[in-house]
Amino acid sequence: MKVFWMCLILSLALVAPLIAAQSPANGSHAIPASEWQIVVLANQARAQAGAGPLKWDAALAEAARQHCLRMAAEGAISHQYNGEPDPGQRASQAGASFSLIEENVAFGPDPATIHVQWMHSPPHRENLLNPEVDHVGVALVPGRGGLYAVADYERAVAQLTQNQVETAVAALVKAHGVAILPDAALARSACAVDDGLPRAASGPQPRFIMRWQDAELAQLPQALLARLAKGGFHQAEVGSCPVQGQGPQAAFSAYRVAVLLY
Repeated sequence: MKVFWMCLILSLALVAPLIAAQSPANGSHAIPASEWQIVVLANQARAQAGAGPLKWDAALAEAARQHCLRMAAEGAISHQYNGEPDPGQRASQAGASFSLIEENVAFGPDPATIHVQWMHSPPHRENLLNPEVDHVGVALVPGRGGLYAVADYERAVAQLTQNQVETAVAALVKAHGVAILPDAALARSACAVDDGLPRAASGPQPRFIMRWQDAELAQLPQALLARLAKGGFHQAEVGSCPVQGQGPQAAFSAYRVAVLLY
């Protein structure tokens, strides 16, 4: 998780003009215009920098709102107060699913000025323009003569079922000329333990097993690719299971997979 713990407030002689933007519908709730203005300004800056636009994430916005309320109560801006979860945990608890998260905080008179503050602060600008993030949630809370602001940025991760994970990985394995066995029971059992090569009750026995955890399913691990490249394997079994070694408050989303080669 990449979070900068520096909160810089700049004195600005010029204030960026307000953008007249109608906030889009977010399910059954409209995004507040002032918070959507932060998104519009960010996406304009990202377009100029060659980064893709940010999409609104309601769960991130809720996490941002809870922290923004805490900032308004505390007075001094910060990314984490005593007894408060860190930004990643807050986002996860609010329902966000991600492999990368960043956060900007500020205090300023209006959304345009807050955006300019972030753009003139190198770490905040880096967060805002990061091409690796694709979703955002923003909260603004009035207090003490200005607005407290929180923007949480994430690289979103899809929530896939066990079958969807197995289908995605099986397609990658199959592309190497290996047939996928229809029964995933043995691979699922192998996935649920940290070591050992399971034995089938009958039929062929697996000759190689690869287990891994990752938030991305776009490519196979290098060790598995190397094995497949050597050839000699004609069948594979793919199984998925709950991620190991993460507590109930684990922030980052991930999938756990096992591939057995025959």
